[in-house]
Amino acid sequence: MSIMLSKLARSVTNSLGRVNAPRLLQNLPMGCILPKRQKNLGLEGDIKVYDLHARIDPQPTTLIENSPTVLKYQTPHFRASAKIRFPPISGSDTWQVGWVQGCSNMDFTINYGSLGISSWEIPALKNGQQRFVSDSDGKHYPWYGCTTEVATISGPTSCYSTFHLRMNDNFHPSITWDIPVRNSHQVRLTHLERDQSFTVWLIAINKTTGQKFVLRTIKWRMQINIVVDGSQPLGRRARLMEPVIQDQPQILEPWQNEVAPPEALRAPNANNAQTLIWRPATGGEVVIVPPVTH
Repeated sequence: MSIMLSKLARSVTNSLGRVNAPRLLQNLPMGCILPKRQKNLGLEGDIKVYDLHARIDPQPTTLIENSPTVLKYQTPHFRASAKIRFPPISGSDTWQVGWVQGCSNMDFTINYGSLGISSWEIPALKNGQQRFVSDSDGKHYPWYGCTTEVATISGPTSCYSTFHLRMNDNFHPSITWDIPVRNSHQVRLTHLERDQSFTVWLIAINKTTGQKFVLRTIKWRMQINIVVDGSQPLGRRARLMEPVIQDQPQILEPWQNEVAPPEALRAPNANNAQTLIWRPATGGEVVIVPPVTH
C-alpha cells in the first residue's frame, strides 16, 4: 500500500506544473497526495485555484499617542486573495471553500524598566501542547471569517462556479504606560517587542462527508519593536525600531502544501486562548487577563 501511494504521489507531483493538487486532511499519511478528480467525491472535475496573492502592506506600523493611559499602535495589513473555479457537484453534498488561519508562535513582551515585565502568551503554544491555535473569528470555525473569507456551494449543480475569496489581518492593541496592576498616568513603559507567526490554508470541505482538502498554503510573520522614552511629552515618547517594513508572506508551491492540524480548525481561537501575565521584579506573577473558558 505504501509503495502504491508513493507512486501515486510522484505521478501527481510530476503534473503539478499543469494541475494544482490538494492534500486530503483525513485518512492519509503525511505527505501523500490524492488526485482531485474522484467520482466518490461527487465532483465532476477539478477544483481550480488561480490569481492567488498574499502580501503585507509595505508601510511602517503606526504609533498612536493620544491617550494619557495607553500607547496604541496599528500594524500594516496582511492580505490574501484567490479566485476559485469549483466543478459541478453530481449529488446533494454541500461544499465550503475558504481561508483558515492558525497561529504557531507568539512572543509578546512589554517591559517596564526595573519594575518588571508583562507578556501576552498562549499557554498551549508556549508549553508545546499544541503546534497551532485557531485564529478563527470565534463564531464560524474553522473559517477566518464569514463574509469574503468563505463560499458555500450546494449540490447538485450542472456547471462550474467561480468566486473570489479575500481575507486581511492586522494588530491594533493598547499598551498601558504604567504597569498593568495600576491605573495611573505615570510612564513606566520602556520597550515592547512582538513576534508572531501564522499559517493560512485555503481549504475545501465537504460539509456532508467531513472530507477536507488543502488547496494552498501561505505563511506570514509580523514583528514589532518599539522603544519608549518616558521623559518625553505625550506624542513624542514612542519610537519604532527595526524591522520598520515587514517581510512579505511566503506562498508555498502546491506540492509543498501543509496539512492543517485539528487544533487549527477548532475552538478555542487565539483571542480566547491568550492570557496577560505580569511578572514583577520582586514578588510573584499576577494573571491580569486569564484565558476565556467555555
